[in-house]
Amino acid sequence: MKPYLLEMRDIHKRFPGVYALRGVDLTLKKGEVMALVGENGAGKSTVINVLGGIYVKDRGEILIDGEDAHIDGVLSAREKGISIIHQELILVPYLSVAENIFLNREPVKGGLVDFDLIYSEAQRFIDELGLNLRATDQVASLTVAQQQMVEIVKAVSFQARIIVMDEPTSSLSDREIEALFTNIRTLKSKGIGIIYISHRLSELEQIADRVTIFRDGQSVGSYQVGEISQDEIVRQMVGREVVNYYTRTFCATDQTVLEVKHLTSDKVQDISFQLRKGEILGFAGLVGAGRTEVVKAILGFDPVRSGEIRIDGQPVQIKRPAQAYARRIGFIPESRREESLFALQSNRFNLSIRVLSDFIHGCFVRSAKENAIAEEYRDKLSIRMASQDTLIQNLSGGNQQKVIISRWLAAKPKILIMDEPTRGIDVGAKAEIYELMNQLASEGLAILMISSELPEVINMSDRVIVMREGRISRILERDSLSQEEIMRYAVNI
Repeated sequence: MKPYLLEMRDIHKRFPGVYALRGVDLTLKKGEVMALVGENGAGKSTVINVLGGIYVKDRGEILIDGEDAHIDGVLSAREKGISIIHQELILVPYLSVAENIFLNREPVKGGLVDFDLIYSEAQRFIDELGLNLRATDQVASLTVAQQQMVEIVKAVSFQARIIVMDEPTSSLSDREIEALFTNIRTLKSKGIGIIYISHRLSELEQIADRVTIFRDGQSVGSYQVGEISQDEIVRQMVGREVVNYYTRTFCATDQTVLEVKHLTSDKVQDISFQLRKGEILGFAGLVGAGRTEVVKAILGFDPVRSGEIRIDGQPVQIKRPAQAYARRIGFIPESRREESLFALQSNRFNLSIRVLSDFIHGCFVRSAKENAIAEEYRDKLSIRMASQDTLIQNLSGGNQQKVIISRWLAAKPKILIMDEPTRGIDVGAKAEIYELMNQLASEGLAILMISSELPEVINMSDRVIVMREGRISRILERDSLSQEEIMRYAVNI
């Protein structure tokens, strides 16, 4: 019997106050796609960071082709043919595709960087994978899907034998996902082993050969895809049945909180809608349809050329986000890491920053009051952490999202805008976020939710606005919501 391409045996890893990995076992075969699933905080990110040399294991063995790999850093992992494509892509936007691929390892000729070789070699790798990219393209001009392809090319250029993909489809359209899957199949055919991390269980049957389930820092089972149902995967992930995944009760009033009339910016045209007290108003559409751009115009991120915004019936002028926030409009953006989190600050700091003025006395922060509100929302939202001093970057994605929601709840908003509220969050945390949204709506909070997940939009929304090419294509009432109806207006069939 041939040895596994990769074996991780009895891997342990501790952090201060956290026992992250408790004897993890994981295997990967040559030319196999092994899906790694589990709740946020189950240990998935920790184990791939150990594999990639970002963390050094406390105990255990890592074998490649049956031999001890001795991974003690990022460079040694790369030398062993291990490449990790993180959920948050790490590319330099204003360099070309080729320059990103060969960054920090540029070939030199006559003491100068050999750009001719960089571009020719990069294009060769691109062509071998059959990708629609040019080595000369600037990364900033590429879509998220294309940038992901650049990361794949970079991994191949390192002669990677093991590629880890962390939530690779979280920001992709259906068409882009299919292109990604085609590329993954190409990598498989070359004998490359792929560890595929995803919370979208529906994807597993399409792309994975095997699924390994993590819970509480341990691997609790590994199964061939098709041998285990999605319900059973969820049960093993969370250690319990997830009942009433969507908990929405519909209780919107007729009281209009936000009214937008004929709003036009450089990116959207003639947008008109109303948001009611206690309503969850969903925004759906294909990637690039203009959903986020509507929100950015309302909040003052993008200049408005014409149109009117009314709050509680009164016209308002919002030219910058601070003015929107002062009118009690909260905003939870799609990208937590880039737009919301102070990664190297504590949970307490991240939660209280929006209401920091309440704790200031002269030149000092009233720590007791700040701690009290942090503890209040920790309990209300069941935020799991070692302490309030835990750095926010060390929390799971679901708990980070709860902290950001708490930040705005502490500010007592009357309108809360949520852009992809469950992106990169596991099924257990999703159920908790849905329950919270339902509770907030029942208390009268008006919620505008942008989501690319149609089941989420359908089950959580009172009404759905479908966007297409920067315009509203249709406003669908609850009794006419279906995936087919939404997609019909999203693509204008």
